[in-house]
Parts: sequence; structure tokens; C-alpha cells
Amino acid sequence: MWRALVLPLLSVSMLTLAGYHVARTSRAEPPMSPPSDPARAPYGQQIGASGVIEPRSENISIGAHVPGVVAEVFVQVGDTVKKGTPLFRLDVRQVQSELRVKEAILASMQAQLGKLEAQPRPEEIPPSEAKVQEAAANVARVADLEERGRKLLAGKFITAEEMVGREQNLRMIQHQLQRTKAEHELLLAGAWEPDLAVSRAAMAQASTEVERLRVELERHTVNASVDGEILQVNVRPGEYVSLSSGKALVVLGNVALLHVRVDIDEQDIPRFDGSLKGIAYLRSDSSKGYPLSFVRVEPYVVPKKSLTGDVTERVDTRVLQVIYALDQQGDKVYVGQQVDVFFDLESRVDPKRPAVAARRGE
Repeated sequence: MWRALVLPLLSVSMLTLAGYHVARTSRAEPPMSPPSDPARAPYGQQIGASGVIEPRSENISIGAHVPGVVAEVFVQVGDTVKKGTPLFRLDVRQVQSELRVKEAILASMQAQLGKLEAQPRPEEIPPSEAKVQEAAANVARVADLEERGRKLLAGKFITAEEMVGREQNLRMIQHQLQRTKAEHELLLAGAWEPDLAVSRAAMAQASTEVERLRVELERHTVNASVDGEILQVNVRPGEYVSLSSGKALVVLGNVALLHVRVDIDEQDIPRFDGSLKGIAYLRSDSSKGYPLSFVRVEPYVVPKKSLTGDVTERVDTRVLQVIYALDQQGDKVYVGQQVDVFFDLESRVDPKRPAVAARRGE
């Protein structure tokens, strides 16, 4: 009899255990509370918007002037730099070798121009004068022979043919004297001006090439464009930098004063005014609000790009971007954090009120 009851009791026990397990696992879990409560509008009539914290200079994406392999990176994230501080340098060995060649060519051109401008050399003048004197002495000697020949011809001591030879020899020597004098004058005149102009032009061209390569050498070192803080470094030594990659190699920004780029929905643009009082709440901490100060409006309505991820968020809309200065109040906030922004519509400044107050003597 005991054996007959074992199987039913075991079946009932397993069925009870299965029912308990199903009841326990199907129990609805309590909803999870968010890490932080969402920001609540502190005003009665208000405009709600979202914004992103950015540097006063905006995020400056630093790129390279030329493609190449990165040789050195001089900064790290968080470094404070001044305008003109080197950020990173590309490999410059090829440009340096070309520069040395062009500098040698320029030195050769300068030497050639200096040689032309220094003409005539003082050492060349005495030999040239001696040649002129020698030619003049030859003319005097041959002229004397020609004069003697005339007298001998009159006495019929020489033939007419010999006399003609002496006359031709005299004319040849006279022409040689003229040529020697002309060469001496040419020596004293120095270099020809067109030759100097050609040499100066060649030197100017070589100098321009040297200057171009020096500028190219400077372009291989990328410097900071403004005073600020290094927010990102996306380049390492040995990496190849391409101009078509579109990647920001270094992100730089002036974080001495942070701004908030607020997106005003196109439906709220008619109600918006730069005089409205505004306050911002960090997404990570809605317990504290940060006052905002109006800076400027960027008067070009653009498609919305800064998305918050809320289920009720409209993404198929255009927004007016407004820049406000953020009063950090000594707290540590970071570039790129999202904030909820609210504007008090009741704080709108009536443009007629100052005139009315002036008429009342207030």
C-alpha cells in the first residue's frame, strides 16, 4: 500500500513546485527609477529646448596642411596651449633635402652675380693697358718702316710691290691697335647690364624656391590657432595623415568661458527673444540650475543634429541655434555635455518700456 501512494505524492509535490516557480517568475518587476530625475521647468510660461556645452571658441578641429607621416606629437589631452604652440609635426626629411639643394643653387647664383658686379678685376687692368701700349708701339714701328719705304721708293731702291706690302702691314697694325683699345674700354666698362639683369632674375628665382621650401617646411609643423585647452588628440607618431580623411587630428577650444549651443525648435522661434531669462540643467544632475547669458543668435535655421534620445523628441524639424554663456558657478562641467534649457516667457523685455519710463522721469 505504501508503494502505491509514493507515485501520487511525488506527482503532487512536483506539480506544486512547478506552480510556485511559475508564480514567482511571472511576477511583474517594479519599474526601475532613472539615475537622476529629469529637469522640471521652473517657470510658468516657458520655452523648453536642449543644448550642448561647447568652448567659447567653439570646437576647433585641427588638421594638417599637407599629407604625410606623423613624426612627433607635442601635446596631450588637457594641456593648456598658447596661440602658435606646436601641436604635432610631420616627417620633413624630403623637404629638408630639397631645401639644401635649392640653397646650394642660390649660393651659386649669388656668387655668379657677385662676380659680374665686381668686374673689372683690378688685376686685369694693367695687362690690358700693356697690350694697348704694345699695339701703339707696333703702329709707330710699322709707320716708320712705311715712311722709310716711301723715300726708298722715290730713289728706286725698292719695288712698288714692296711698298704696297709695307702700307698694308701698317693698316693691319693700326686695326690691331683699335681692337686692343676697344677691348680695354670693354674691360673698364665692367659687366653688361643685360647680363646682370639675367643673373639677378636667376638669383631671384632661386631665392623664391628656397623661400617656398622654407614655408613648406613650416607647414609640416601644425600649431595652435588660438589660446585654449587640448580636448582631443586623435593622431599618433607613425600614422599617415591624409587630407581627404576628414578626421579631426586635434580638437582645441578656449574653455575659460563655456558656451551653450541651444536648439530652438522652429515652432518656438516666433516666441523666442534674446532678452528672455534662461536657465540650464545638466542631464546628469537636474538638482542645480545654471544661469545663462545671451551672446548671439546664429540667424540660419538648420536641420536638428543634436539629438537627446527622448521618445517624444522630434527629429524631423529645423532649429534656430542660439549661443549663451554658461555660469559654471565653480562646478566642473565638460565640453559636449547635454543640458535641458528653459526660457521664462514672462521675463520678456518690452522695447517700449524704457521710453515710457523716460517720459515719467523714472
